[in-house]
Amino acid sequence: MEDILQLKDKHIVVMGVANERSLAWGVAKSLAKAGAKLTFTYRKERSYQKLTKLFEKNELTAEHVTVCDINEDESIKNAFADIHEKAGRIDGVVHSIAFAHGEDLKGAFVDTSRSGYAFAQDTSAYSLIAVSREAKPYMTEGGAIITMSALGGERTLEGYKVMGVAKAALESSVRYLALDLGADGIRVNTISAGPIRTLAAKGIPGFNDMLHDIESRAPLKRNVTQEEVGDMAAVMMSPLSRGVTGETVHVDAGYNIMA
Repeated sequence: MEDILQLKDKHIVVMGVANERSLAWGVAKSLAKAGAKLTFTYRKERSYQKLTKLFEKNELTAEHVTVCDINEDESIKNAFADIHEKAGRIDGVVHSIAFAHGEDLKGAFVDTSRSGYAFAQDTSAYSLIAVSREAKPYMTEGGAIITMSALGGERTLEGYKVMGVAKAALESSVRYLALDLGADGIRVNTISAGPIRTLAAKGIPGFNDMLHDIESRAPLKRNVTQEEVGDMAAVMMSPLSRGVTGETVHVDAGYNIMA
């Protein structure tokens, strides 16, 4: 895998690992197998403790771990300055961060609060812009930035509501960032993953129904795994996808092509 993906000794920042089921953790494992040197960010002390336990359990070595509050510009700026000081050049960033208040997912979309809408957008979409801005000066040899979306950003799926709108903004942001950063050799793409039992998925009403629907209707007649999403992310991070930017790549057993 190392030889094929050409990621050995590449410095990649992974943002958004909440626990062992996180998409970000699946990506991290695939990148580690490919020989990448990984830096992780966390927001709160308990997140740092969870990360440490994950490293020990999975025998995965982190080059560096640093605090980063994705809702604060100064925190993002300081985090990437710290990463640069410890790791030097940055070759890639994995942005796997999204959040919306529970009440804005359970109620009717028309009742979404102004503050809840703004928070979902800030955390789930604007954060990619802020991260890209702070990472860019240290991506001196180009590289790749990937983020995580879902089909709710393209279609009106029951349960996504304000998060679906935030994912739509995220995917649009990817295209504009790809246009901005392409001259610097930086590619920006998103992976639209099928439903996987992550911590975030627990907050989506009717999540189990989504899983069953995909099993019955998707061309592959099954759901996808964390490993499959992680492996595609590794490909999108590698030179194998050097001609691809501004794209939303679906990893959902083909469900997105179904009417």
